[in-house]
Amino acid sequence: MTSDLVLLPGLICDERLWRDVIAGLDARSVVADLTQDDSIAAMAARTLAAAPARFALAGLSMGGYVAFEIMRQAPERVTHLALLDTSARPDDDARKETRRKGIEMVGQGKFIGVSRGLLGSLIAPQHMGMPVAREVQDMSERVGPEVYKRQQVAIMNRVDSRPLLSEIAVPTLVGVGELDKMTPVELAEEIASGIAGADLVRFPDSAHLPTMENPGAVVEAMKRWLGR
Repeated sequence: MTSDLVLLPGLICDERLWRDVIAGLDARSVVADLTQDDSIAAMAARTLAAAPARFALAGLSMGGYVAFEIMRQAPERVTHLALLDTSARPDDDARKETRRKGIEMVGQGKFIGVSRGLLGSLIAPQHMGMPVAREVQDMSERVGPEVYKRQQVAIMNRVDSRPLLSEIAVPTLVGVGELDKMTPVELAEEIASGIAGADLVRFPDSAHLPTMENPGAVVEAMKRWLGR
């Protein structure tokens, strides 16, 4: 299997999010830089400017929002699409308010990366206290507060991608950690049901970050997907 594969990180995530998946795939892979912009549209445009002419595309969480936008801006360039632990829905008012409060706290110098409380929503309970937990926290600290603010603004202002689902006509993988609380299985089911021929895969022993929690399962699903 050889393919050009563009990988899109989630909120306050970097290349570490995809490291173990890249190691398991026989694909020319690049992790896009989603740290510079404060809109999903600009993130998508920046990714497209740096991407090969044709490529497979995979996004997790916020990366999924960017993947949807790439499918709006340049669908003809995408050969395969993978949407992991994400949602096609926009933020509701309550979620937007939560994001605004988070931005305000960072503005007051209160950025601590991923708190223990948030960590419990990102990874499965059995991974708390394990090396992966520290790696998630370290990753958020590397990305830092200014990027966090830009990305939260981008996320809260994203558009509704549900009308786009029926237009997606490439081999599509929809994956979700079985224990994901942030973008639960029902949201993955909604995406998969809206895309003709989409494969829905639930990753065991995983919450919101299966590429770090159970990369072997993600690799196997992505190998099948890239082979379609």
